[in-house]
Amino acid sequence: MILPIAPVERLIRNSGAERVSNEAARELADFLEKYAMKVAAKALKYAKHAGRKTITGEDIYLAIGEMKNE
Repeated sequence: MILPIAPVERLIRNSGAERVSNEAARELADFLEKYAMKVAAKALKYAKHAGRKTITGEDIYLAIGEMKNE
């Protein structure tokens, strides 16, 4: 697991939850990590296509848009 649990718990609490189990925070963190890895992989393809090694915000934006259409 890459994401720390405490910030994920805060995200859940900020959405209105009074209490958050460790299991819930771990499950959300796992999902977020998997989704982020997919976005990053797609963004890397955009960067490589443009002849760059650096992923830009635009690459991330395009990757997220592509995933919305899947």
